[in-house]
Parts: sequence; structure tokens; C-alpha cells
Amino acid sequence: MIDYIRENFSYYPIYYRLLFKTKKEFTPERVDYGSDKEQYFLYYEPAKRVSDKVVVWVHGGGWNAGNPKFFDYVGQNMARAGYRFVSLGYRLSPKNKYPVQIEDVCAAFNTALKYLKEKGIDTSKIVLSGPSAGAHLSSIMCFSRKVQEQYKVDVSDIIGYVGFGGPYSFRVGQTMTLKMLTGMLFAKGYDRTEGEPRSLMDKSDIPMLLIQSRHDGLMEFECAEDFADKAKELGNKFEIYEVEDKRNTHSWYTAGCFLFERSENKTLDKFMSWIEEL
Repeated sequence: MIDYIRENFSYYPIYYRLLFKTKKEFTPERVDYGSDKEQYFLYYEPAKRVSDKVVVWVHGGGWNAGNPKFFDYVGQNMARAGYRFVSLGYRLSPKNKYPVQIEDVCAAFNTALKYLKEKGIDTSKIVLSGPSAGAHLSSIMCFSRKVQEQYKVDVSDIIGYVGFGGPYSFRVGQTMTLKMLTGMLFAKGYDRTEGEPRSLMDKSDIPMLLIQSRHDGLMEFECAEDFADKAKELGNKFEIYEVEDKRNTHSWYTAGCFLFERSENKTLDKFMSWIEEL
């Protein structure tokens, strides 16, 4: 309960005090991949690249909110750090029920790869990542062979996966917030194992970093442990990083960390260090 209250009090300093102070140094290129207003992605080209890796990001927002434009500050941060960055959008619930969201993420990913290749950009070293609902969707695309085959997604160029605060399992005892959000995401009677990352995970050579907090307030730490247990069972490489920053509630570490410099935030530093070491 304490962490849930802390989570609610975090919204003002994150989204009003810090967000509006973010410098907008880069103008991203927008590419639509469908007719819906949310079916687009933003591409950020850094002024000075430090790596040939491309970071592909799937935004969070409880499946019912958010878009790449709102999370522009994440792209600004990554471009300032010297990385090419792609932020994928998708149709939202409750108007659109799952699997619409994973269908869109896969379509956006395929379109983004084609777009980058047409620009002459090397796409052989992709780091796929996402926070919260974005961790849910990106992890399914990355580790479910069934989904890859259904939506014709080739993940052979993905060299690493990072999820922040993901609902990787719909375990007994999940928070009321997650119950409410999944209730809006899935149609009544839908088999939720068809949308649960843990149930859909297959054996994979892609290493994963699961960033999770024990003081999340919205997401159980055990969700990451459940996903890691399945990875261990399959022989997949994984690491769980427990958030050490004092700003450790859900919004602070899944999204708010990108409002700081790397030297100011251990979670962001872990994310960047892990990518560098791939």
C-alpha cells in the first residue's frame, strides 16, 4: 500500500515538473504503418553515433495510454547518448482488444526494419526494449516463436532484450491495478495464456535483462522471477536487475529514469552499460 501511494505521488514530479524541462535537441522522423492515428513509429538519428547498435523501444502506459510522441523524452535521451533509436506505437485498449496490440508491434517492427535498411542503416545489431505494457508486448514478440510465425517477424538481428517492470506473468495475487488493466486489454473469455509472456516463451539465444523493483507499487517483483524461471528452464540467458535508486516506484524506474543523466540514475546506467557490453 505504501508503494502504491508513493507511485501516485510520483506522477506530478515526473510528468509535469521534469518532463517539460526536457531539452528537445532532435526532431524525429515519423513513419505511419497503418491508418489508425496510433499506428506509427518515430526514428531518432543522433548527432554523433557512439555505437552501431539500434535500440527499438515499445512504450508503456497500461496498454490504454501513451504513444511515441508522449515518450519523446526517451528518444531524446537515447539520441543524446549517441544511439539510433526507434519508438514503436500501437493501437490502445479498451477500444482495441488483444491481440491487436501485438499485431501492431510486429507490423511496426517489420516496417521499421525495412525503413532503416532503405536508409542504408545496418540493422544487424538490434536491442529490443520496453517498459511496463511495452515490456509485455516486446517480450512476446522477442521470445514467442508462435507469434513470430503468425506475424512473420524475423528476430535473428535482435542481439539483446531489456524489459522494465514488465507483467510477464498473470500470477495469482497480482495487484488490483494490473487486474483492472488486463480486464480492459482482453476480451471476456479470451484465453490469457495466449497473451502471457511466460506461457509463450520459447527457447532463444537472445539474452535478456529484466529490470524490476521490489517497491514497484503496481507490478509484483515475482513477475520478473516467473519469467526468469521459465528462461532458466528453457536454457535461455537472463539477468534480473533489482532497482537500487530511491526513485523506485513503477513510473519512476520504467519511464522517469530517462529524465535524468546516466550519472544520476543507477537504473539508466545499468541499461546503458548492459547494451554497451552486448
